[in-house]
Amino acid sequence: MPMLGAILTPHPPVLLPEVGRGREREISATGQAMCAAAREVAQWNPDVLIVSSPHTILYGDYFHIAPGGGAAGDMSAFGAPQVHIKAEYDVSLRDEIVTRARASGLEAGTLGQRDPALDHGVLIPLYFLRRAGVDCPIVRMGLSGFSALDHYRLGQCVAEAVEAMGRRAVFVASGDLSHKLKSDGPYGFAPEGPVFDEAVTRAMASGDFLEFLTMDPSLCERAAECGLRSFQIMAGALDGLAVESRLLSHEGTFGVGYAVALFPVAGKDAARRFASACEQAQRTRLQERRAKEDPWVQLARLSLETYVHTGRRLERLPDNLSQELSEQAAGAFVSLHIDGRLRGCIGTIAPTQENVAWEIVHNAISACTRDPRFPPVRASELDKLEYSVDVLGQPEPVDSPAQLDPKQYGVIVSSGHRRGLLLPDLDGVDTVEQQLDIARQKGGIGAKDPCQIQRFKVVRHL
Repeated sequence: MPMLGAILTPHPPVLLPEVGRGREREISATGQAMCAAAREVAQWNPDVLIVSSPHTILYGDYFHIAPGGGAAGDMSAFGAPQVHIKAEYDVSLRDEIVTRARASGLEAGTLGQRDPALDHGVLIPLYFLRRAGVDCPIVRMGLSGFSALDHYRLGQCVAEAVEAMGRRAVFVASGDLSHKLKSDGPYGFAPEGPVFDEAVTRAMASGDFLEFLTMDPSLCERAAECGLRSFQIMAGALDGLAVESRLLSHEGTFGVGYAVALFPVAGKDAARRFASACEQAQRTRLQERRAKEDPWVQLARLSLETYVHTGRRLERLPDNLSQELSEQAAGAFVSLHIDGRLRGCIGTIAPTQENVAWEIVHNAISACTRDPRFPPVRASELDKLEYSVDVLGQPEPVDSPAQLDPKQYGVIVSSGHRRGLLLPDLDGVDTVEQQLDIARQKGGIGAKDPCQIQRFKVVRHL
């Protein structure tokens, strides 16, 4: 069988004795599981390892696959330069993966390399595999901002290329779990952290890879997970194959989830093809969300879809709008997402139109066409878009950051003519410091520039 199996590994530097200097004993179950998994992979005798890492070069709109004939890296950034590993790349297999990915419509290739060195997400699994006697070439790939299904499809391309080239391959999915398992951990605690770890380790133990593909993007963001997209590529590489799923360990000693799992291939299984089930789950979720949209979001959708289809703005508002929409004026932001990823967000701090309804109409079109971070929304994307509308309350000045709360209040940071705004209750923005820093960046305001801070509440419509 060309795909021999997969190993799912964490990559905490402290796991290495040269870095941990004794602290590795606090996660000894992880270390023991890594050694056991590496020994088993050695028995599979692979020709090549395909390694995906969250710390290899990552682009939002491109799968980067490392170019060249090989690379080296060390752990000097973690105080252990003596841990130095070289790896040869399987060039012909890499080129075949790229060819098949592009033929499948995926943006993937070897362009855009900024640093050729092996990152610690690759070095740490290789450390254990080398010690177990696995010293074959590798193919190294990063993750992307694409959807779960696109990551799965890249894995399918990996498996097809492996079979076409006649390789005996093992997929190495490098990734930690939630970074928010403990209040005294380096990233603090979020309730979503343990929920994420429970769900993802359940999928590892059962082999139900569909769970990797259908997890709530908001939960994943709030859990500050690391490796899910790596696991999604791995799932695609094992598409249509029967696996013996084994979760060897799971620890959260330091507030970050570390899991080790093995998936030896036991044959073929047509029932284990998860792409169509993932597509159906996405359609169902979008249909359920659309059915619950309130009038604010329905108006944003109507405005945007009318403009994309006709190139014209709405000429009149729908009948029977509520007084809140038709008689009140306020600033409003329209946010667009696809598969949990931001696709556009534009708004106004204060009212610029006669009422909130027209504010939403205009800002929905701006979110679709004028957000400089994204190209204009295409008609083919309309069925995938998820909308939210934030209606802003009156900003009020604050005397101290202690009066802020990123879950309850948005912020406006002003310095002269420069101004940056950040909405409240955003995934991944958990502290006042984060909120202020992002608002300053958006306004081009330096950390030491004198500034004024205002806070505001919003009413969020979904």
